[in-house]
This record gives sequence, C-alpha cells and structure tokens, in this order.
Amino acid sequence: MASGHFFCAIFYFACLCSASLANNPKVNFREKEKKILDQILGAGKYDARIRPSGINGTDGPAVVRVNIFVRSISKIDDVTMEYSVQLTFREQWLDERLKFDDIGGRLKYLTLTEANRVWMPDLFFSNEKEGHFHNIIMPNVYIRIFPYGSVLYSIRISLTLACPMNLKLYPLDRQVCSLRMASYGWTTADLVFLWKEGDPVQVVKNLHLPRFTLEKFLTDYCNSKTNTGEYSCLKVDLLFKREFSYYLIQIYIPCCMLVIVSWVSFWLDQGAVPARVSLGVTTLLTMATQTSGINASLPPVSYTKAIDVWTGVCLTFVFGALLEFALVNYASRSDMHRENMKKKRREMEQASLDAASDLLDTDSNATFAMLRQCEVHMQAPKRPNCCRSWLSKFPTRQCSRSKRIDVISRITFPLVFALFNLVYWSTYLFREEEED
Repeated sequence: MASGHFFCAIFYFACLCSASLANNPKVNFREKEKKILDQILGAGKYDARIRPSGINGTDGPAVVRVNIFVRSISKIDDVTMEYSVQLTFREQWLDERLKFDDIGGRLKYLTLTEANRVWMPDLFFSNEKEGHFHNIIMPNVYIRIFPYGSVLYSIRISLTLACPMNLKLYPLDRQVCSLRMASYGWTTADLVFLWKEGDPVQVVKNLHLPRFTLEKFLTDYCNSKTNTGEYSCLKVDLLFKREFSYYLIQIYIPCCMLVIVSWVSFWLDQGAVPARVSLGVTTLLTMATQTSGINASLPPVSYTKAIDVWTGVCLTFVFGALLEFALVNYASRSDMHRENMKKKRREMEQASLDAASDLLDTDSNATFAMLRQCEVHMQAPKRPNCCRSWLSKFPTRQCSRSKRIDVISRITFPLVFALFNLVYWSTYLFREEEED
C-alpha cells in the first residue's frame, strides 16, 4: 500500500517537471541575434549612407574615438625614409539607430564581419605608402554593436609609412616617425576624430628593432584646413633612438684601426720603399672602400652627416701618412746629395791644402792656419733657433732631415688624431643633448 503511494508521488512530480519545461523552452540566442539584425538592419530601416547624429541626438558632428595597438615594427629604412608597422586599429562611435533589446542583459553585443552593413568613418592614413589587410585564415576584422547603439570596429592591418629623417647627426641621431589618420571627405562639421580616453596607444611588450630603440610615443591632433573645409586628424609620434653599438663595431673601430695601421709606416726604415708604399696604398684603398660602403647605405642628402666628417678625416689621415713617406723619400735623396757634395768639397779642400804645403814653408803654413782660425772666430755667432734646438733632442742619425720627419710624424699624427676625437665626440654628443 505504501509502495503504491510512493509510485504515484514520483509520477506526479515527473508530470510537473515536463509541464514546466514545456512552458519554458530553452532560449536560442543565435536565433534572437538574427531577428534583431533583421530588425535594425532590414531593408528600408537603416541606411549606411547617412552618418549618425551628434552627441545626445543633436545635429552636431559624429564623434569617433580611436585607439591603436602596435603589434610590431619590422623595419626603418634610411635610404627610402620609411618604416613598416603592423597594428590593430579600433574605432568606436554611437549610432542610436542600432539600439536593440538585450534580453535582460543576456545579449551583450551583436557581431558583424561585413563593414558595408553599417555606416563607417572615412578615415585614411595620410602618410601611407603601402598597406594591406590580413585575410588568413579569415579576414581579421569584426564589428560589434552594443545594445545602446555603440559600434566598435576593429581590424588588423600592415602599413608602410613615410618618415622624413634628418641625418645630420647620423649615426648619433634620433628620429621621429609619425602615423597620421584623417577624414577624407567629412569635414569637422560632420565628423570629428578623438583619441580614446585613458590609453589610446598600446605597444606590444618586448618590441624588438634591429638598429633602433623605441623610446616613447606621443599622441596629438593635426587638423588641416583646405579649400574644401577643415578636416579632423590624429597623429602618433614615435621617437626612435638609433643603436650606436652597431656602428661603433662596424664603422668607427675599423676606421680607427686603419688609421693606426697607416702609422706603422713611420717606424719602418726609410729605405724600405716597397713595404712603406704597399702599406700606405693598401690602407688608403681599404679606407676608400669603407667610405663607399657607408655612403651606399644612406640617401644622397645635400648636407654633411656626422659619419661623413669621421670618414673624411680618417681618410685624410691615411692619405697624409702616404704623403709623409713621399716627403721622407724626397728628404732622404736630398740628404744623400748633400752628403755627396760635402764629401767632394772636403776632398777638394784637402787637395788644395796638400798643394799649398808643398809650395810654402812651415812658417807660411802656420801663418795660413792662423789666418783661417781668425776668419772662423770673426764670423758672427748664429742666433739660437727654438725649433732646431727642440729637434736636436730627437735621436736622429747624422741629423738627417728624413729621419727627423719620421720622428716628428710618430708624435704629431697620434696627437692630432686624439685631438680630433676629443672635438668630434664632444661636439656631436653635445648637439644630440641639445636636440633632446
């Protein structure tokens, strides 16, 4: 009897549950989304050619807030003065014609992938050279419509943008590359672009560039006025600092080594003509090749760059070392000619003295010798020369001029090059700080 009552109770409870499920079927939100999209975007209900109204439904300009996420910066080209960037670009605006019922907060937003279904701002990148969308595997774009009529447009794009550069301090320079976005057809009376409040520009962490460092970025407005009206414009200034370590290893240190190698010629014997000539010519040609390679990687600008000053002075030092040997060689031949002339003169004087000794007696010889001594003592004493007294301190062989030139070059060339380095680095580093 008790078991029968228990079975009846279970059966009654099952009937109640089935009736409850019949009265409250499971909601299909995808079907709801379709119905809502058909309602707000149906034929004759929404016209994508008409811009949204202004703030609070006024006839003012439509306000579009923009923010971007920089995913990568692949290259910064000095020759073409451009840079390539990949970014996620987002726009958000309010279109009250797209309001819909969110089913008690359970439908957060509607998603579209076709931008032509709703009104879109006519934004373009004014300094763009090339650009393309990403369509693998599907187009990287979406549009979200929120219940209160707000529209969010997001797309991933890659751009090659112009970046005019000032290379006077190259490679100790900093460059500012801009990203400019403006309205093409709508004037500020109909459309205004604003940066999103808070954090309008984000940059991916650990952004790696081969020869630059992104120091900071600044957002600003760049509205432009033309004959057809004033157009809203946004810009981002990316401040890049060139990595100097690369150029120190590839350019500055090799140039210093070539200059120092050219000084080895001063320590070789002045008679080693093949060794000194080959050393001078080899360093000169290597330095010229290095300079040509540097200039090939830069645009032909009309002003002088910091690297031009460095390579030009280094080339001058190497060329000066080659000219120094030419001067030494000329002085050596002049010294040899002078020594030969002195030797002949001494032989002639000795021959004349021998002939005179045969004709004159001892007294006459003594008188002649005394007369010569008087002539020597009566000559006016030479005034001391500071340069000659300084040069006489160097250990030169027979006081030859060629040897003196080599000794002076061993000291003068390194001192002048060290002075040039002091002036060069202090000048350009100070100018870099002034520009900062």
